Amino acid sequence: MTREIKTESRLEKVLASGKFAATGELGPPRSADKHEVIEKVKHLLGNVDSVNITDNQTAVVRMSSLAAGLLAQQQGLEVNMQMVCRDRNRIAIESDIMGAYALGIKNLLTLSGDHQKFGDHPQAKNVFDIDSIHLIQTIKMMRDDGKLLSGQEIPPEGRPKIFIGAAFNPFADPEDYRVHRVAKKVAAGVDFLQSQCIYDMDRFRRFMKKAVDMGLTEKAYFMAGVTPLKNIGMAKYMKNFVPGITVPDECVNRIKGVPKDKQADEGLKMACEQIEEFKQMEGVAGVHLMLIEWEHMVPTIVKMANLIPRPTFS
Repeated sequence: MTREIKTESRLEKVLASGKFAATGELGPPRSADKHEVIEKVKHLLGNVDSVNITDNQTAVVRMSSLAAGLLAQQQGLEVNMQMVCRDRNRIAIESDIMGAYALGIKNLLTLSGDHQKFGDHPQAKNVFDIDSIHLIQTIKMMRDDGKLLSGQEIPPEGRPKIFIGAAFNPFADPEDYRVHRVAKKVAAGVDFLQSQCIYDMDRFRRFMKKAVDMGLTEKAYFMAGVTPLKNIGMAKYMKNFVPGITVPDECVNRIKGVPKDKQADEGLKMACEQIEEFKQMEGVAGVHLMLIEWEHMVPTIVKMANLIPRPTFS
């Protein structure tokens, strides 16, 4: 069943058509070297429908998501520009939304942002003038109502027709609250949602059943986050040190149970098994592939998971 198209986003066209979508992720460099962005684009182009450009992730200073997104777009990639509330007040946020759309960016991923104490500038002042839910409402108001938060009107020809995205985490505690948090984002007007890395399939199944039962998947597109485990060190780190992610012992033991030089292959195999289940899972409209600083493996995993060729539209 197709849904109404609100923007010119290619990602929206894929999702609205009912085809299983695939998005990727690109982390801008900790420098002004545009060639790092361009090199990463080569592994993503043609393999996914659009790519998240992260916004100073983990509160570490990097090239801006707007600049890196424009560079990636110039190479032919459709981007989902991330925007965090940590670093901007509402004036800067609204300005960047208009600027991003003027430069041809059609998708925007709304996030509160990691606290600066976890990054490389712990002494920095945070902003958090608005939160991620308010940011969703802001973009929707600018797009659909043609108004800024101040009430100032935007001329019809200047409204940013942005496809609005957000993140969701089914694994943070308390478990029962997670779907209600997502419901608030859906009520605010989000169009698509990408999950945190999924390893605990049982808990994700429970979450998606609740989302379907509440009718949330009829109002927004849900995408499942996939991050292959490269080795036993990564598996243990994700399990023990990354907040908001649960890695079952069976995942750790499976990686541990193969020779060191075969662990990356086993991690990719596990990820592809997940993707096959997501394709059949009610309410899941696609996958978000987060191959952290492993972008060169994107062509491999999309081939293994039968995610290519990607849909095309005239």
